[in-house]
Amino acid sequence: MEVRNKKIILTGAASGVGKELTKLLLNAGATVVGIDVNEENLNTLKEELHNDKLYTYKLDVTNRDSIKEFKNWYTTELEDLDILINNAGIIQPFVPVEDLPDEKFDQVMHVNFFGPVDLIQDFMDLLRKRKEAYIVNVSSMGGFFPFPKQTIYGASKAALKIFTEGLYAELSNTNIHVMIVLPGGMATNITTNSGLDMKMDASSSSYKMTTAEDAANQILKAIYKNKFKIFIGSDAKFMRFLYKLNSKKAIDFINKKMSKM
Repeated sequence: MEVRNKKIILTGAASGVGKELTKLLLNAGATVVGIDVNEENLNTLKEELHNDKLYTYKLDVTNRDSIKEFKNWYTTELEDLDILINNAGIIQPFVPVEDLPDEKFDQVMHVNFFGPVDLIQDFMDLLRKRKEAYIVNVSSMGGFFPFPKQTIYGASKAALKIFTEGLYAELSNTNIHVMIVLPGGMATNITTNSGLDMKMDASSSSYKMTTAEDAANQILKAIYKNKFKIFIGSDAKFMRFLYKLNSKKAIDFINKKMSKM
Protein backbone atom coordinates (compact mmCIF):
# COMPACT_ATOMS: atom_id res chain seq x y z
CA MET A 1 0.00 0.00 0.00
CA GLU A 2 1.28 3.44 -0.91
CA VAL A 3 1.59 5.93 1.99
CA ARG A 4 1.97 9.18 0.03
CA ASN A 5 -0.97 11.51 0.69
CA LYS A 6 -2.42 9.00 3.16
CA LYS A 7 -3.65 9.93 6.65
CA ILE A 8 -2.06 7.84 9.37
CA ILE A 9 -2.54 7.49 13.13
CA LEU A 10 0.58 6.25 14.92
CA THR A 11 0.66 5.51 18.65
CA GLY A 12 3.88 5.74 20.65
CA ALA A 13 5.06 8.27 18.07
CA ALA A 14 7.30 10.44 20.24
CA SER A 15 10.18 8.02 20.87
CA GLY A 16 11.90 4.85 19.71
CA VAL A 17 10.50 3.03 16.69
CA GLY A 18 7.49 5.33 16.64
CA LYS A 19 9.62 8.43 16.26
CA GLU A 20 11.68 6.91 13.45
CA LEU A 21 8.54 5.69 11.70
CA THR A 22 7.02 9.17 11.99
CA LYS A 23 10.05 10.61 10.18
CA LEU A 24 9.88 8.00 7.41
CA LEU A 25 6.15 8.43 6.86
CA LEU A 26 6.42 12.22 6.68
CA ASN A 27 9.35 11.97 4.26
CA ALA A 28 7.22 9.65 2.12
CA GLY A 29 4.49 12.31 1.89
CA ALA A 30 2.00 11.04 4.47
CA THR A 31 0.03 13.05 7.00
CA VAL A 32 0.78 11.65 10.45
CA VAL A 33 -1.16 12.06 13.67
CA GLY A 34 1.39 11.14 16.31
CA ILE A 35 -0.10 9.95 19.59
CA ASP A 36 1.85 9.60 22.81
CA VAL A 37 1.22 9.78 26.55
CA ASN A 38 4.34 11.94 26.99
CA GLU A 39 3.44 15.52 26.06
CA GLU A 40 7.00 16.80 26.47
CA ASN A 41 8.30 14.26 23.96
CA LEU A 42 5.48 15.14 21.57
CA ASN A 43 6.41 18.83 21.74
CA THR A 44 10.05 17.96 21.10
CA LEU A 45 9.03 15.84 18.12
CA LYS A 46 6.99 18.68 16.68
CA GLU A 47 9.89 21.13 17.10
CA GLU A 48 12.49 18.77 15.65
CA LEU A 49 10.53 17.77 12.54
CA HIS A 50 8.82 21.11 11.89
CA ASN A 51 6.44 19.59 9.35
CA ASP A 52 2.93 20.89 8.74
CA LYS A 53 1.79 17.35 7.90
CA LEU A 54 2.53 16.25 11.48
CA TYR A 55 -0.24 16.54 14.05
CA THR A 56 0.37 15.54 17.66
CA TYR A 57 -2.10 14.51 20.33
CA LYS A 58 -1.46 13.55 23.94
CA LEU A 59 -3.43 10.40 24.66
CA ASP A 60 -3.42 7.73 27.34
CA VAL A 61 -4.63 4.66 25.44
CA THR A 62 -5.66 3.02 28.71
CA ASN A 63 -8.46 5.59 29.10
CA ARG A 64 -11.53 4.65 27.05
CA ASP A 65 -13.17 8.07 27.40
CA SER A 66 -10.00 9.79 26.22
CA ILE A 67 -9.94 7.61 23.10
CA LYS A 68 -13.51 8.67 22.30
CA GLU A 69 -12.53 12.33 22.78
CA PHE A 70 -9.61 11.78 20.43
CA LYS A 71 -11.95 10.25 17.84
CA ASN A 72 -14.13 13.37 17.98
CA TRP A 73 -11.10 15.62 17.58
CA TYR A 74 -9.71 13.55 14.73
CA THR A 75 -12.90 13.48 12.69
CA THR A 76 -13.19 17.26 13.05
CA GLU A 77 -9.57 17.92 12.04
CA LEU A 78 -8.86 15.27 9.40
CA GLU A 79 -12.10 13.39 8.68
CA ASP A 80 -10.59 10.38 6.83
CA LEU A 81 -8.19 7.66 8.00
CA ASP A 82 -6.14 5.35 5.80
CA ILE A 83 -3.73 3.61 8.18
CA LEU A 84 -3.81 2.89 11.93
CA ILE A 85 -0.51 1.80 13.47
CA ASN A 86 -0.68 0.57 17.08
CA ASN A 87 2.97 0.84 18.07
CA ALA A 88 2.81 1.97 21.72
CA GLY A 89 3.84 -0.62 24.28
CA ILE A 90 5.42 -1.12 27.69
CA ILE A 91 7.13 -4.00 29.47
CA GLN A 92 6.60 -5.09 33.06
CA PRO A 93 9.11 -5.01 35.94
CA PHE A 94 11.40 -8.07 35.83
CA VAL A 95 9.63 -9.95 38.64
CA PRO A 96 7.77 -13.26 38.99
CA VAL A 97 4.02 -13.24 38.38
CA GLU A 98 3.17 -13.40 42.09
CA ASP A 99 5.23 -10.26 42.79
CA LEU A 100 3.67 -8.09 40.08
CA PRO A 101 1.32 -5.47 41.59
CA ASP A 102 -2.27 -5.50 40.35
CA GLU A 103 -2.02 -1.95 39.04
CA LYS A 104 1.02 -2.83 36.92
CA PHE A 105 -0.73 -5.95 35.60
CA ASP A 106 -3.69 -3.78 34.54
CA GLN A 107 -1.47 -1.11 32.99
CA VAL A 108 0.50 -3.57 30.86
CA MET A 109 -2.65 -5.27 29.59
CA HIS A 110 -4.39 -1.98 28.80
CA VAL A 111 -1.45 -0.32 27.02
CA ASN A 112 -0.44 -3.40 25.03
CA PHE A 113 -3.80 -5.00 24.29
CA PHE A 114 -6.99 -3.19 25.25
CA GLY A 115 -5.74 0.18 23.98
CA PRO A 116 -5.12 -1.09 20.43
CA VAL A 117 -8.43 -2.97 20.46
CA ASP A 118 -10.32 0.16 21.55
CA LEU A 119 -8.67 2.30 18.88
CA ILE A 120 -9.47 -0.25 16.18
CA GLN A 121 -13.10 -0.50 17.28
CA ASP A 122 -13.55 3.27 17.34
CA PHE A 123 -11.82 3.97 14.00
CA MET A 124 -13.02 0.97 12.02
CA ASP A 125 -15.84 2.97 10.46
CA LEU A 126 -13.37 5.47 8.96
CA LEU A 127 -11.09 2.72 7.66
CA ARG A 128 -13.98 0.89 5.99
CA LYS A 129 -14.85 4.02 3.98
CA ARG A 130 -11.49 4.14 2.21
CA LYS A 131 -10.70 2.41 -1.08
CA GLU A 132 -7.73 0.78 0.65
CA ALA A 133 -6.76 0.85 4.33
CA TYR A 134 -4.33 -0.81 6.75
CA ILE A 135 -4.21 -1.81 10.42
CA VAL A 136 -0.72 -2.50 11.77
CA ASN A 137 -0.28 -3.89 15.29
CA VAL A 138 3.18 -4.14 16.85
CA SER A 139 3.39 -7.20 19.10
CA SER A 140 6.71 -8.73 20.21
CA MET A 141 8.91 -11.79 20.17
CA GLY A 142 7.51 -12.15 23.70
CA GLY A 143 4.10 -12.60 22.09
CA PHE A 144 4.95 -15.98 20.59
CA PHE A 145 7.69 -17.12 22.96
CA PRO A 146 7.73 -16.92 26.80
CA PHE A 147 10.35 -14.92 28.69
CA PRO A 148 10.84 -15.47 32.43
CA LYS A 149 9.74 -12.52 34.60
CA GLN A 150 7.97 -10.96 31.60
CA THR A 151 5.01 -13.33 31.71
CA ILE A 152 2.25 -10.70 31.84
CA TYR A 153 3.96 -8.62 29.17
CA GLY A 154 4.14 -11.73 27.00
CA ALA A 155 0.48 -12.52 27.67
CA SER A 156 -0.54 -9.02 26.57
CA LYS A 157 1.48 -9.25 23.36
CA ALA A 158 0.27 -12.78 22.67
CA ALA A 159 -3.29 -11.54 23.04
CA LEU A 160 -2.54 -8.77 20.54
CA LYS A 161 -1.02 -11.31 18.13
CA ILE A 162 -4.03 -13.64 18.19
CA PHE A 163 -6.43 -10.69 18.03
CA THR A 164 -4.62 -9.36 14.95
CA GLU A 165 -4.65 -12.75 13.23
CA GLY A 166 -8.36 -13.05 13.93
CA LEU A 167 -8.90 -9.54 12.61
CA TYR A 168 -7.04 -10.50 9.45
CA ALA A 169 -9.43 -13.42 8.98
CA GLU A 170 -12.48 -11.21 9.52
CA LEU A 171 -11.24 -8.53 7.10
CA SER A 172 -9.61 -10.77 4.47
CA ASN A 173 -12.25 -10.01 1.83
CA THR A 174 -12.51 -6.30 2.56
CA ASN A 175 -10.57 -3.13 1.70
CA ILE A 176 -8.55 -3.34 4.93
CA HIS A 177 -5.11 -4.97 5.09
CA VAL A 178 -3.94 -6.25 8.48
CA MET A 179 -0.37 -6.82 9.69
CA ILE A 180 1.20 -8.12 12.90
CA VAL A 181 4.79 -7.04 13.66
CA LEU A 182 6.91 -9.28 15.91
CA PRO A 183 10.16 -7.54 16.90
CA GLY A 184 12.94 -9.04 18.99
CA GLY A 185 15.25 -7.05 21.25
CA MET A 186 15.10 -3.35 20.38
CA ALA A 187 17.69 -0.66 21.12
CA THR A 188 15.08 1.79 22.39
CA ASN A 189 14.10 3.46 25.66
CA ILE A 190 11.15 1.14 26.33
CA THR A 191 12.36 0.47 29.89
CA THR A 192 12.27 4.17 30.74
CA ASN A 193 8.88 4.58 29.09
CA SER A 194 7.68 1.60 31.12
CA GLY A 195 8.74 3.28 34.36
CA LEU A 196 11.68 0.95 34.99
CA ASP A 197 15.00 2.19 36.36
CA MET A 198 17.26 0.34 33.96
CA LYS A 199 18.83 0.89 30.56
CA MET A 200 18.57 -1.31 27.49
CA ASP A 201 20.50 -0.34 24.40
CA ALA A 202 22.81 -1.86 21.84
CA SER A 203 25.95 -1.11 23.86
CA SER A 204 24.68 -2.55 27.15
CA SER A 205 23.25 -5.77 25.74
CA SER A 206 25.04 -9.11 25.52
CA TYR A 207 23.49 -9.73 22.09
CA LYS A 208 22.83 -7.65 19.02
CA MET A 209 19.62 -5.63 19.17
CA THR A 210 17.77 -4.05 16.28
CA THR A 211 17.94 -0.26 16.07
CA ALA A 212 14.76 1.82 15.99
CA GLU A 213 15.72 3.11 12.52
CA ASP A 214 16.10 -0.40 11.13
CA ALA A 215 12.81 -1.58 12.62
CA ALA A 216 10.94 1.45 11.28
CA ASN A 217 12.34 0.86 7.80
CA GLN A 218 11.25 -2.77 7.87
CA ILE A 219 7.74 -1.85 8.97
CA LEU A 220 7.36 0.75 6.22
CA LYS A 221 8.65 -1.66 3.55
CA ALA A 222 6.17 -4.27 4.80
CA ILE A 223 3.30 -1.77 4.46
CA TYR A 224 4.32 -1.08 0.87
CA LYS A 225 4.21 -4.84 0.19
CA ASN A 226 0.89 -5.46 2.01
CA LYS A 227 2.54 -7.96 4.34
CA PHE A 228 0.49 -9.88 6.90
CA LYS A 229 3.26 -10.81 9.37
CA ILE A 230 6.89 -9.78 9.83
CA PHE A 231 9.58 -10.82 12.30
CA ILE A 232 12.15 -8.12 13.07
CA GLY A 233 15.63 -8.98 14.31
CA SER A 234 17.82 -12.06 14.06
CA ASP A 235 16.81 -13.02 17.61
CA ALA A 236 13.08 -13.05 16.78
CA LYS A 237 13.70 -15.12 13.65
CA PHE A 238 15.98 -17.57 15.49
CA MET A 239 13.60 -18.03 18.43
CA ARG A 240 10.70 -18.56 16.04
CA PHE A 241 12.64 -21.42 14.44
CA LEU A 242 13.83 -22.89 17.76
CA TYR A 243 10.40 -22.68 19.40
CA LYS A 244 8.74 -24.46 16.48
CA LEU A 245 11.46 -27.12 16.53
CA ASN A 246 11.29 -27.90 20.26
CA SER A 247 9.38 -25.54 22.54
CA LYS A 248 10.66 -27.02 25.84
CA LYS A 249 14.31 -26.82 24.79
CA ALA A 250 13.74 -23.30 23.51
CA ILE A 251 12.34 -22.21 26.88
CA ASP A 252 15.24 -23.85 28.72
CA PHE A 253 17.62 -22.06 26.35
CA ILE A 254 16.18 -18.61 27.01
CA ASN A 255 15.99 -19.27 30.76
CA LYS A 256 19.73 -19.91 30.76
CA LYS A 257 20.37 -16.79 28.69
CA MET A 258 18.18 -14.59 30.91
CA SER A 259 19.82 -15.84 34.11
CA LYS A 260 23.09 -14.25 32.94
CA MET A 261 21.56 -10.81 32.45
